[in-house]
Amino acid sequence: MKNVITFVMAGGRGERLMPLTRDRAKPAVPFGGIYRIIDFTLSNCINSGIRKIHVLTQYKSISLVRHLWMGWNIFDAELGEYIDIIHPQQRLEDHQWYQGTADSVYQNLYSIDMEGADYTLVLAGDHIYKMDYGQMFEFHKQMEADVTIGIVKVPLGGAASLGVVELDRDSRITRFLEKQKDPPTIPGDPNHCYASMGIYLFSRKVLEEELVADAKRPESAHDFGKNILPSCVQQGRKVVGYSLVGPRSQQQSYWRDVGTIDAYFDANMDLAGVAPVLNLYDKEWPIRTFMEQHPPAKFVFSGEKEPGRIGTAIESLVSPGCIVSGGKVVHSVLSPKVRINSYAEVQDSVLMEGVDVGRHCKIKRAIIDKDVKIPPSTVIGYHPDEDRKRFHVSESGITVVAKRTELT
Repeated sequence: MKNVITFVMAGGRGERLMPLTRDRAKPAVPFGGIYRIIDFTLSNCINSGIRKIHVLTQYKSISLVRHLWMGWNIFDAELGEYIDIIHPQQRLEDHQWYQGTADSVYQNLYSIDMEGADYTLVLAGDHIYKMDYGQMFEFHKQMEADVTIGIVKVPLGGAASLGVVELDRDSRITRFLEKQKDPPTIPGDPNHCYASMGIYLFSRKVLEEELVADAKRPESAHDFGKNILPSCVQQGRKVVGYSLVGPRSQQQSYWRDVGTIDAYFDANMDLAGVAPVLNLYDKEWPIRTFMEQHPPAKFVFSGEKEPGRIGTAIESLVSPGCIVSGGKVVHSVLSPKVRINSYAEVQDSVLMEGVDVGRHCKIKRAIIDKDVKIPPSTVIGYHPDEDRKRFHVSESGITVVAKRTELT
């Protein structure tokens, strides 16, 4: 993997994930209690032996950059390792900001030339999954491919928001379609499609030729999914699909595009299950992050003196610094420094750092963003019509309380 240079796309606005992305880039959104979304892509890189990484940022990147500096400054420059955070630099004439995913790499072609790597791996920084990129690299070389696209089998109903591919029997991609209303299904399986994971491995010459040609097309969106990959297929380049294979320590493959509130919520709830497919406790494929130092989580009051005043958490992820003080937490994810006060009930919810839930509150199917203080006896998630008057409510009825919301 020393001959591979990697670009992580981390500049998207994440508009479908609002209001969680109102103040932060989508890859910086907290996930699973102590992590950020981008931690999963970067952990895959480290675990796969990739140590030459460029993170391309753009939209509201302060918290993302801070997280990367504090949690991912683990590389040894003397060994040729690095994680570079690259902001738009206006290096080229008539360019202001990155015009698309392909343009962001095009504006940084010099970094590929400087490194001299023969292969370029392009990754999305906003998906949740485990994957050994080394296996994909070996497949790319074995197939003598120009481009290899990571693909995953997804239900037909969720494919309209993704790039979808058609394959022949030799794993060669014959069509690449971006966000189609009626995507083509897998032959013999009308209920599923092969979707792009946003993972692209290019042979260097092919990538440079395609990016230079695309930059000259004024009508182009300068996007990998909309322009570069369809162009590669149409020109007859050897584009192949590599089906997701999880690490050897993982029994089942897992990949989630958490680009919407509902998908983000469901992926968090997956972790709270008894035996989640995405195993955060896998010592052979650890997920790294940065986390401030906090005391252990604490559960207080046993109900002996005051019946019902019992601090409990069931089927939940409870991060360091949390205090469950006489309240009840069921099938939920609590980030650091969350406090659940007496007689409060939290069920099927995601509470981010610093949330304080007052006494006798009832919260269900909700996402509460950072540092929100919920007054005593507040009810959230039980009456969606009422919640819509104050908060954002998703299509499936998930109530989202935005960061810095003041409740009375």
